[in-house]
Amino acid sequence: MQLELEEIVPDNPVALGLSVIVVYVLYQLLRPSKLPKLPIVGAKPGEWFALRRARWRNTRYMKNATETAYNQYSDCACILPIAGAQTFVHLPHKELRWLLEQPDSVINNLTQVVDSLQLHRTLMDPDLAYKPGHISVISGPLTREIGNLVPTLLDEIQYAVDDLWGMDTESYQDTSVFTSMCRVIGQTTNRVFISLPLCREPALLDSAMAFSLDIPTSSIMLHHFWPSLRPLLAPFITLPNCIHTSRFFKIVRPEIRRRLRDYDTIKAEKKQPNDFLHWSIDHAKSMGDPYYGQVDTLAGRVLLNNFTSIHTSSFAITYVIFDLVSSKSSTQRASQHHQEPFPRVGPWFAVLHILHDATFYPEPETFKPFRFADNRAKLAKKGESYVQQARQALTTTSPEFAAFGHGRHACVGMFFAASMLKLMLGYILMNYDFEFEEKRAENPWFGANRIPPIQATIRVKRRAEK
Repeated sequence: MQLELEEIVPDNPVALGLSVIVVYVLYQLLRPSKLPKLPIVGAKPGEWFALRRARWRNTRYMKNATETAYNQYSDCACILPIAGAQTFVHLPHKELRWLLEQPDSVINNLTQVVDSLQLHRTLMDPDLAYKPGHISVISGPLTREIGNLVPTLLDEIQYAVDDLWGMDTESYQDTSVFTSMCRVIGQTTNRVFISLPLCREPALLDSAMAFSLDIPTSSIMLHHFWPSLRPLLAPFITLPNCIHTSRFFKIVRPEIRRRLRDYDTIKAEKKQPNDFLHWSIDHAKSMGDPYYGQVDTLAGRVLLNNFTSIHTSSFAITYVIFDLVSSKSSTQRASQHHQEPFPRVGPWFAVLHILHDATFYPEPETFKPFRFADNRAKLAKKGESYVQQARQALTTTSPEFAAFGHGRHACVGMFFAASMLKLMLGYILMNYDFEFEEKRAENPWFGANRIPPIQATIRVKRRAEK
């Protein structure tokens, strides 16, 4: 006997809605997995919903999960599920060269980055990710001009550090390393991005620093929901992103409009600003696509670069300073080796554990501030070429040192970042004293990444001039 439609569908809207939700949830829980048949890190034999339970288990014990993926599955791929992130297929270290040789048609790194950070939702203009014009500007004019930019960078570092850490030579004061370094990085990079006086505008720096946290925070929140729900929830989750983008744009738009209006005159008089904004306008003029030259596109490029520079460089210099105050000596590459938090090659490899593998680094768990400087000295003593010695430099990448990534997916801004960080560390060491600590502050885990001790403070004072 055929049932009538009204006997099947509840006439109560609430009951109907609940029924749809229950069916949807059951479907999501019981649908076949599209993942390959590989061992799952964190799963227990025979348990129900092994992938989902492993996801929360791994998130709770991230260090153990990533160590298991690297050590236990050193000869085969495995699945590494993490809450608030993608479900990673982790590859053994020996496959890194193979991965880097794959064309974008096979493994597209841009697609992975967009999905990992949910840039099509966390950016107010997703085309900034899909039309990454800033990459050619960073790898081109910015990298070529690093030598000429050193006085500019040092001038802004001096201004920012002196302002934030003070000039008191008599007494030590408590200082939040991460908070102050975010400000210094933001101010210094914006000196190169948009020049004076905007780089020192407090409201602009506040918006840029907030936005640099908005992206990872909102992307992690979105990853906690099923993909089909993300478009509905994104407008609410990314509301802070929208607010901080709007505030940043409001400040920089007048300057961008002025630059566009006066572009031909500036070029004719050969008085071009030596900054990222001007190079971006140059690039836009050469593209033949009106999108690249729009005011908000140019503002978005500057803001997006604030995210990438503040987010990574602040972590790097914070690691170095905490290593410094607990070991009484440190170098940038040694600190990157010991503390590196980001899988810059991609989510497929546990970069941190490669850097702590005794196969590649003797006594890997011991922090040796001059590990690479000593290696370079040994190579020089043996008469090795300058090229061989330079392989110990901060910006020289390899499958065993991928702090800046490696191969064609290496960070395009690593030479600029390295120069800025070296200048910053040099200025701090020459002008400030620290109270040394017996024990280094711990680095917590945030999702799939290890981060510096954001809340920890140190005690500093200005060094008296002799």
